[in-house]
Amino acid sequence: MTTLGVTGHSRLSERGAQLVYRALAAHIAGYPREGLVGISCLARGADQLFAEAILDRGGRLEVIAPSVDYFDLVTDPQDRARCSDYLERAASVHTMPVQHAGSAAYLAASELLVERCDRLIAIWDGEDSSGTAEAVAYARSIGRETTVIWPDGAERL
Repeated sequence: MTTLGVTGHSRLSERGAQLVYRALAAHIAGYPREGLVGISCLARGADQLFAEAILDRGGRLEVIAPSVDYFDLVTDPQDRARCSDYLERAASVHTMPVQHAGSAAYLAASELLVERCDRLIAIWDGEDSSGTAEAVAYARSIGRETTVIWPDGAERL
């Protein structure tokens, strides 16, 4: 069994999202379908692209919700529909014991995700002032193998 986790930027341009999805799908194709598990918090952008790539590969999706109210705060109708779809297709959903979403809840969820995965995939432009940077730093501090994906032409909004 291979368990992949994801961290990454949430605000990607449309072209950036397409490039990231293709790079993710190509990377994930290198893992056997059988026993493939992907863990995501389902934030818009990288997390949802990862969830789609895992499911497209035939893997099992596990979700970590950073707080009880996390999905209630998704106001964009398209993001809400995608989250609902992924939650329905998820093999499991773990909700952190935190009532309200916020930076501390996101960090705790990222740390749990890193601890549960065999390998972390970071959709990251290398900028140090982001939650993605914090997750990558934590993964590296505990010796978790980390692959950074940031295709040429990808951009954040």
